[in-house]
Amino acid sequence: MSTRPIQSRSGRGGTAPTTATVVVGVDGSESAQEALRFAVGEARLRGAGLRVVNAWYPAKTAITGFASDRDPTVFVDNARAALETALDAIGDHADVAIEAVVCVGRPAQVLVEEARGADLLVVGARGHGGFAGLRPGSVGHRCARHSSCPTVIVHQPNRTP
Repeated sequence: MSTRPIQSRSGRGGTAPTTATVVVGVDGSESAQEALRFAVGEARLRGAGLRVVNAWYPAKTAITGFASDRDPTVFVDNARAALETALDAIGDHADVAIEAVVCVGRPAQVLVEEARGADLLVVGARGHGGFAGLRPGSVGHRCARHSSCPTVIVHQPNRTP
């Protein structure tokens, strides 16, 4: 695991970039990994920096009001670990300046905010097979509708068993 600095933010992130920037959301899924690969390639082509964002939202329960009695830093640590694992899995990316960010908030909202002023937002698609696999997931759909920059929804390549 590398030792790149990871910023933590609580919602309302997204500083206006001073150079070309590609933003990508990662969550540990295969489709997010494909989106990260695509985003690294786009950042290379554009000579842009890459902001890799992992957002998590603590769901509330009717009884306690919290998703878990666990310390919230456990969730942040898990999000950081997932982000590091995703970056390590893409191999050589030393030629791309990467800003790694963990945010607390609803993923679509966080990604739209982090992409404010960016050149491109990239997210993975999460279909459920069949024709549903052709549609974007709810996060991708919200990002495409609300982002102030172009949004790419990356589908996983077809894999044969």
